[in-house]
Amino acid sequence: MRFFTQRRQFKDLSEQEVLALAISSEEDDARIYRSYAEMLRADYPDTAQVFDGMALEEDGHRKALIAAHRMRFGEVIPLIRREHVAGYYARRPVWLMQNLGLERIREEAEMMERDAERFYLEAAKRSTDAGTRKLLGDLAAAEAGHETRAAALTAEHLDADARSDEDRLAHRQFVLTWVQPGLAGLMDGSVSTLAPIFATAFATQDTWTTFLVGLAASVGAGISMGFTEAASDDGELSGRGSPLKRGIASGVMTTVGGLGHALPYLIPHFWTATSIAWIIVFIELWAIAWIQNRYMETPFLRASMQVVLGGALVLAAGVLIGSG
Repeated sequence: MRFFTQRRQFKDLSEQEVLALAISSEEDDARIYRSYAEMLRADYPDTAQVFDGMALEEDGHRKALIAAHRMRFGEVIPLIRREHVAGYYARRPVWLMQNLGLERIREEAEMMERDAERFYLEAAKRSTDAGTRKLLGDLAAAEAGHETRAAALTAEHLDADARSDEDRLAHRQFVLTWVQPGLAGLMDGSVSTLAPIFATAFATQDTWTTFLVGLAASVGAGISMGFTEAASDDGELSGRGSPLKRGIASGVMTTVGGLGHALPYLIPHFWTATSIAWIIVFIELWAIAWIQNRYMETPFLRASMQVVLGGALVLAAGVLIGSG
């Protein structure tokens, strides 16, 4: 397999190269932590301070490693990075983390420290050279120290009240950006497509035609809702977040809501397909009521009356029109 890869095997690296790899890794991690801090500073200043402190810790370890390299090998540090070594732990690109929540970013930072510590420990076990084993063990201890220091920085900058406030803000942002537009889309897709789908079903009693109408209605409604949500508010003043995210949430959930009771009409037998579609409609409407109660704090009885009763009326209208 080595013939087909341009990556170096870790066991083939010299002690100087291992030290150079550690230096570049510490430098990369410091940049990642600073990027996290800048991403979070406006909305979560206390957590941003934690990442600022972690970046400084990485800088300190990098300087210590450079000093060790200078003492043992001189001034010229070999250019070797994570992507040059097969099996070396990778870091998730920072731009991917921009779409994730606050808690997920915190977990990613903890995972970064654990990954580095675990890799150095495993590498030390496989090393047969005493000097390299000691070097890898020291690096593992350094990473463990990072994790301990991160916990101390969290305790210093992020007390219980600050963390509670940030968690509450993160939850609110999640609701505004994803749940609210997604719920609006699910309601629109589930309820607005009932009449055309069931009117077509009872007018034609042709399952394939009904499915095509349902597919067209669902996809069309999803595109319309997605563009409408994205264009209605850029999120700057309202604080509802990225219009792209809201548009995706609304468009996808609108399509899903309509397809839920359109897909059963892929079954050729009319009454079997219709019975399954009715069951799915029942589940959809109660799911919407539960989401309203869970995330929007709408009383369950009120949500049930609004959604279930309204959906039942639309469904009945579609059946009556199709049977007429």
